[in-house]
Amino acid sequence: MATGKLEKMLILGFKDSKEAENGGKAEAKANEAYFEALINPETYTLDYKLKFSESGQGQGTSGKQLKYEYTEPEEITFEFLFDNTGIIDGKPRENIADDIKRFKQVLIEYKGDSHEPRHFKLVWGENSIFKGRVTELSITYKLFNPDGSPIRAVAKVKFKSSIEELKRAAKENKSSPDLTHVRLVKAGDTLPLMCQRIYGDTRYYLQIAALNGLTNFRRLVPGTELVFPPIDKTTN
Repeated sequence: MATGKLEKMLILGFKDSKEAENGGKAEAKANEAYFEALINPETYTLDYKLKFSESGQGQGTSGKQLKYEYTEPEEITFEFLFDNTGIIDGKPRENIADDIKRFKQVLIEYKGDSHEPRHFKLVWGENSIFKGRVTELSITYKLFNPDGSPIRAVAKVKFKSSIEELKRAAKENKSSPDLTHVRLVKAGDTLPLMCQRIYGDTRYYLQIAALNGLTNFRRLVPGTELVFPPIDKTTN
């Protein structure tokens, strides 16, 4: 609910995607991974990309058909202003070097405990507007002291969505029986069990055994690679 109070955009950093999903301002501040915008971005851009492959051109057609492969993670891009002239917040400082240094530490610093840079949640007021990883950061310096030290800069940041693997799998539904699957046999696997996982039915195990040239489907060797085609192909 809108309160009329000016809320600043916050960048909250966490060590992994699970923390980013559940954590908040207190956790990010405790980890010194918290950054508040001096002024809110005027705009931000969300990009959505779908990946297609070109199938062969059919006889008598004028072009190739595009076959959907997957949807790429969405991206968000916006700009952060740094200004130490005091015009905006009434607090002039010598330069913006310390602010820029801290900004870079929060966004792109390699963390030894997790062996990677942080995961982030972008929050504006009570709304969580994005969760993801920083993929690009560029800084343009725009105003300088007589000695050349910068006092104004704009940082352009791009984040790519990053969600936990289980949520991504559920969202993309890669277990669909309409897709071809390649699976490695693990200890304890049986062909009926693997068919149940992929097709939701055990009865296709004889067709899968024949397709993969298995002479003894009751004794699968761990590490063996098996192909499970779309369910309509197995029923033919």
